Amino acid sequence: MKINVTLPFDQIEPPGEFLTADAVAEVARTVEQAGFHAGLVTDHPCPTGRWLDAGGHHAQSPFVVLALVAAATTRLRLQTGILVLPYRNPFIVARDVATLDRFSGGRVTLGVGTGYLKGEYRALGVDFDKRHELTDEYLRALKAALGGEEFSFEGTGFTAFGNRILPGPVQKPHVPLLVGGNSRGAIRRAVALGDGWNPFFTTAGISTATTRTAGMTGRDDLQAGIAYMKEQCEKSGRSDPPQVVLGSIAAPGERRTPAMMIERIGQYRELGVSAVAVSIEGRTRAEWCEKAARFGDEVIARL
Repeated sequence: MKINVTLPFDQIEPPGEFLTADAVAEVARTVEQAGFHAGLVTDHPCPTGRWLDAGGHHAQSPFVVLALVAAATTRLRLQTGILVLPYRNPFIVARDVATLDRFSGGRVTLGVGTGYLKGEYRALGVDFDKRHELTDEYLRALKAALGGEEFSFEGTGFTAFGNRILPGPVQKPHVPLLVGGNSRGAIRRAVALGDGWNPFFTTAGISTATTRTAGMTGRDDLQAGIAYMKEQCEKSGRSDPPQVVLGSIAAPGERRTPAMMIERIGQYRELGVSAVAVSIEGRTRAEWCEKAARFGDEVIARL
């Protein structure tokens, strides 16, 4: 079982704690030394003030931050958790991914999703109502562009005809592609186009001002999703089911102790989950790094 961690660079106050290159380097080295498998960054390039004021969060440019993380580490995987794929032309994403994977020695995992913020879609000039179709299309475009060969692709409003993105990524045939989301549509997308399914836990009654997705409140919901994924694999003839990379170890607000987390990780392993992510709380960089190191000692080292 691999343990990932959400990196704290969405915390912008006080700015000196997490918003410097030195801060990124210290956090990155800490989580690598603690034994975490991957560091995760999220994606909100232009969120609305209304969403932020209701409890949403800022997010730094994912590929810039992950490049800084890569420079400070040698083993830590670099993962988007998640990148809202329809926000950007897929070939721009492919170039960023290929560059980061090449310069990091093949450490990128690309988690993608459709997103849910209408105001952000509007600000970026992307049709919110077409987000699902665009996500499917852009995943296919990414696969074509990341193969390290000349490619052609006809998309919605763009055409590649004999184009090349070289050098391609180190990982072949492309970087691992995780499809985020809890809905059955997301599961079907993971089976059809992904290397992994990346669900996450929500609180009960998840219709909130900051998160709009299908609910997943515990083990039973996760088990049902995995069962549905296996059904879709059988229906489509896919013999190698997507990995299940769980985006959270517990529902928001749930009390967590090392013993509880170790027990739960064992339960998830039995269900077929290959990786889980945790969040570390810390107002200051020193507090955050101390808790991350302690998690490594009290949980990761005991698995």
